[in-house]
Amino acid sequence: MFSLKKYLSLAVVLLLLSCQSEIDEQSNNAPGTITNVSPLTTYLQRVAMVQTVQDNFIDGSSYCTIKLPYTVIVNNNQIALNTAADYQKVIDNINASTYDDDIVTINFPVTMVYYNYIEKLIPNQADFDSLIAYWNLYPDLLSKINGLKINYPITINTYNSANQIASSQSIISDQAFFNFIKNLKSSEYISLKYPISIADYNNQIKSIQNNSEFENAIKYAIDYCPENNIATLDFAQTITNGSWEIPYFFDGSEKTLSYAGYSFLFKSDKSVVATKGAVSETGQWETTLQYNVRTLQLNFSSGLLSKLNNSWALFEFNNSQIRLRNTGNTTNYLYFQKN
Repeated sequence: MFSLKKYLSLAVVLLLLSCQSEIDEQSNNAPGTITNVSPLTTYLQRVAMVQTVQDNFIDGSSYCTIKLPYTVIVNNNQIALNTAADYQKVIDNINASTYDDDIVTINFPVTMVYYNYIEKLIPNQADFDSLIAYWNLYPDLLSKINGLKINYPITINTYNSANQIASSQSIISDQAFFNFIKNLKSSEYISLKYPISIADYNNQIKSIQNNSEFENAIKYAIDYCPENNIATLDFAQTITNGSWEIPYFFDGSEKTLSYAGYSFLFKSDKSVVATKGAVSETGQWETTLQYNVRTLQLNFSSGLLSKLNNSWALFEFNNSQIRLRNTGNTTNYLYFQKN
């Protein structure tokens, strides 16, 4: 890893020297490198997903949206939806009276756009109902992170350790950014060129200077943008429901494989049983909420499991995913997912 980072740093410097003046180079920050499995990379891809919640009152799903333009019928009135502003016409019609049925009927065919930019033509109500039923089978997919807009273009420097080729790419849209991350290979290391301008859910413009600031801005959006908080869950009830495994653990470097095969059962008496094969160890867990920050404290005694001992700040969670981090001199990550 040290060697790869050294080569990446050299490659990025050479690339910048060939493309920029010395003044430009000195003004450019030196952000950390990330890979296709780094937490920030996965969060950024979710920021770049298709916005899907704006028409939930019509299609009933946060994983797809109906492509404009199309028409609907509400209370015997046909409403043309040509832009996002036209959603308000439907809402106004629904709220106009308390004595009508307020059923929104879609005029087919329509084109559905999934969160990952895939499009599908839906010819009739039956196919539409089947599609929504399919998405409802996966209520805990980590969906789009709303409330943060990246102001494009942005520049990404890339180094491929497999062929030792460095390159630079300009990203001009959410769709281009999503597909860029989707197509990243495990041998590729990337660095974002800062500063990057974003707008939060209050439409306040902010200048992001490094990876840490970007991740914190995403955390803020997750916590405070109402569109990201559709379901209200209790953390203690969630973590004590079923068993969990570790899909990602980063402590100075990625150490996920060390915990492969472990199953963690969090009990309501604040004990946690870690089991691998026929061997089990019991530790303790505690959760607290201070200054609106939820933390999970773990305490194991054995060498390997004691590496998990920390006060982990909750980044996000649902019924099947728990994502935690610890910020100090470096940022470490611990993820749990349902077995």
